[in-house]
This record gives sequence, structure tokens and C-alpha cells, in this order.
Amino acid sequence: MRMTDHTAKHDSCVLHYPVPGLAHITLNRPRQRNALRLCDMQALHQLLDPVLAADAIRVVLFTANGAGFCAGLDIQSMLDAQGQMHTDVTQAYALQETFASLMQRLRRSDKTIIAGVHGAAVGAGFGLALAADIRYASHAASFHVGAIKIGLSAGECGISYHLPRTVGSTRAFDIMLTGRPVLAEEAERCGLVAALTAPETLEQLCLERAQMVLSNSPFATKHTKQIMWRSLDASSLDEAIELENRAQILGLLTQDCAEGMRAFAEKRAPVFTGR
Repeated sequence: MRMTDHTAKHDSCVLHYPVPGLAHITLNRPRQRNALRLCDMQALHQLLDPVLAADAIRVVLFTANGAGFCAGLDIQSMLDAQGQMHTDVTQAYALQETFASLMQRLRRSDKTIIAGVHGAAVGAGFGLALAADIRYASHAASFHVGAIKIGLSAGECGISYHLPRTVGSTRAFDIMLTGRPVLAEEAERCGLVAALTAPETLEQLCLERAQMVLSNSPFATKHTKQIMWRSLDASSLDEAIELENRAQILGLLTQDCAEGMRAFAEKRAPVFTGR
């Protein structure tokens, strides 16, 4: 697919570019509440390949069609007619890596990742939402670890890493060990989502915030994301400040910074060029 193409489709996901700089990926298995088979996750990786490689794309938005954001792994697709799963350790580990590596790709990317969550985000769906830099949700959203209810660890797809960094270890232990759902109002209170809105205005909110990100310079948004994530993992304040200092000095040398300062002095909106 060329970046000039307006839309790319797979049975389970759709990619389009609503405005310059923004890639919008919609999960599209509404009957299954967007539960993902292995082939669906592979298709999602393929859709992301040109998006994450393109300098022109600066924001990636994930939403979903239907009543649920993503129900995680489509377990039914793994079972035979008798409800039995036939897989060996090698196959199971390859499946797990395919799902988990999506979260790693989003985290490593210099794009701003936004998730618009309506309905349930379960297991890998919860992991996908957590891998976003910013989450917005409808009042009908809920978040579930899922796996602990079927005899597996609640730590999957980066949940054990991202969740305590988002809501704190005490609440994360509570959510992960009990398997209780986190409803939309609690999600907003504890900082799991940045804002709540009605289901019919969720996509509009996400697009508006994406446009706000795009209105800033490419250097500024790229390095802000990098500094935020590295500072969350920093061993000390000194390490975090060293990262900040480096990015600020480099930023001062860009043409966009000079334009931003001129625009501020002239009381007008800046016109950034990515230089």
C-alpha cells in the first residue's frame, strides 16, 4: 500500500487517513466485539508497517466498530468442535509474541498513539489501550484483564508494565488479582483515561485532540513522547533532567522553534515545517 492511498482494508481492520499526518485504524469485527484471531493480529501488523515507517504520519488513532473496543484473543477460534485447544508450546509462544509485539511496536514508535475506547477492552484489547500514549473513552467503556479468569496470569501484552505506571501499583494489583472490571468513571478518576464523552462524540473528541497534537512541531511531539516514557523508567531525577536538557537544546536549534518564537511575538499561529 502506498501512503497516498486513502484507505486500506482487511476483514478485521480498516486504515484510512482523515487528515494529513493522521492514520486512523478501526478494528472491524463488531459481531465478535473485535476479538482478534491470529490472522487478524498479523493483518494489523501489516497495516502498521507503512504507517510506522512514514515520517509524514505523526499520530495514529485506534478505534473500533460496534459495541466493544476489543475482546482480546478470539478464544473460540482456537478451539475445535469439542471445545479443545490443540497447540504445542512453540505455536502458543509464537501466538503470544505476535500479540505482545504490537504493544512493543507502538511504544517504540515516535508517533503519538491515541486509543478511543468504547465498550469493553479485554486482555489484549486492554493491552492495546494501555500501549497508547493517550486514551479517551465513552461512558460505556470498561477495562478487563480477562486472563486471570481462565487460569492464566493477568500479565499479558504489556499490562503488568503499563498498568502500574498508569494507575499506581496498589490499584493495579487490585485490578489484576481480582479480575474485576474497571468502569469508565473509575478509569477517568484514576487516570487510566484522559477524558470521557458520550459514545456518539468519542471519535470527534479523538480527532480534535489528534489535531491539537498535529498543530505542534514534529520535533516537539516526537521528543516529548520519548522523554515522557524514558523518564517513567528513569532511575533518578538527574537522569530525567539530562534527557530534558538535551532535547531542549536540540530543539532550540530547529527552524520550527525560531518560527514558534516569531509567531508568539507576532501574536499569530505558527507554521511548522518539521525542520
